[in-house]
Amino acid sequence: MNDHRISKNGSMGGLTRRQFGTAAASVALSAGALAAFGRAPAFAQGTALKVGVLLPRSGLLAQAGQACQRGAEIAPAILGELGYKVEILSADTESNVDVARSRAEKLINDGANVIVGAFDSGQTAAAAQVCEQRGVPLVMNIAAADRLTEQGYKTVFRNFPTSTMLVTNGLALMKDLFAVSGVTPKTAVFLHANDTFGMANKQAMDALFPKLDMPFGIVDSISYDPKAQDLAVEVAKAKATGAELAIVTTRANDAIMLVREMVKQRWEPKGIVSPGSPGLYDEQFYKVLGKYADYAITNLPWYDPKAELTKRVEAAFKKQYPNDRFEGYAFNVAFTLEAILVAADAFKRAGTAEPATLLEALRQTNLKDKMMVGPAITFDEKGQNTQLVSACLQNRNLRPTVVLPKGSAEMDPVFPMPGWGKRA
Repeated sequence: MNDHRISKNGSMGGLTRRQFGTAAASVALSAGALAAFGRAPAFAQGTALKVGVLLPRSGLLAQAGQACQRGAEIAPAILGELGYKVEILSADTESNVDVARSRAEKLINDGANVIVGAFDSGQTAAAAQVCEQRGVPLVMNIAAADRLTEQGYKTVFRNFPTSTMLVTNGLALMKDLFAVSGVTPKTAVFLHANDTFGMANKQAMDALFPKLDMPFGIVDSISYDPKAQDLAVEVAKAKATGAELAIVTTRANDAIMLVREMVKQRWEPKGIVSPGSPGLYDEQFYKVLGKYADYAITNLPWYDPKAELTKRVEAAFKKQYPNDRFEGYAFNVAFTLEAILVAADAFKRAGTAEPATLLEALRQTNLKDKMMVGPAITFDEKGQNTQLVSACLQNRNLRPTVVLPKGSAEMDPVFPMPGWGKRA
């Protein structure tokens, strides 16, 4: 989610807040207007739904984008077994907002009936403007900035939590963690990337924290550039606060830098907890850090290991990628595959990829047979699935392991975490 840092003038990697909202005012189209708009690709009866998958497969976010791409690569065969027919058209955003915009245009020009993507909130915002202007549905796989479904767009759908949902659910699970462990920190420091995703989480934290009656205070919020070569200064500043808990919003690269520096500076808070960001559970985090990756906690939506679709996806993943662990890719794979499933399900019910009809079918989504924990996938009038729930994942034996809620737990949580020198 390289959401590109927000500058003092309000720009987001070349996309200003004014530009971000312009499309809502200028191209808010009714379903009838979309049908008459005439610029979406034509649909030939009996063909597969053409899904344009837009992801950052190179650049800063390549690791996450490539993980998501694996979900797209195994989707046609899995969905085919379930009676859906899809064709995948892939495009690389290169982790760049402007490239995301141009590649979204190209995917539509190449015949995509729907766009799925784009992992990063800034790049997804650019694609959303294109899709709204062209009258083509956008189903987000991963992107959390609240404003993506607050612009009045008629063509966007998100089966992923907003930053507000992530922070709310994540903080609530922290209370559960403290209750189960019997240990409650009194102070915390919040470290976060200064890109769109990190700043959205910071805004959500600022707005929600005073309302949630948390048992600790936040003594400082420290932002950093995810493109930095190291985080020595930021970790030193965080350590100097004396905070007992490190709350983080990261991705894989900066999560690795953060923990490396914590080990180097011998900063040992009671725990490292993320209220919903990637990084701490990504496969690269385990590969690079080894034993130092264990005991970090992420509170976020997770797959249901008992779901039939999960079993199909895990089997297909292991067959196609026999040298990789499913757990290390599962989050990105699952949300990408589910986004494609949402589009395919709407297409099957609509019986056509004609834009207005497909959009109406997407609005009526009620998808029970899915992969992630929680109730059926549905969308509100803004295109947001508001029913997503989170689980508490703790890295144990270099594997993301559910430790809360208790009914779904694979292990009991360990809190406080062992010191760096006490790892086996």
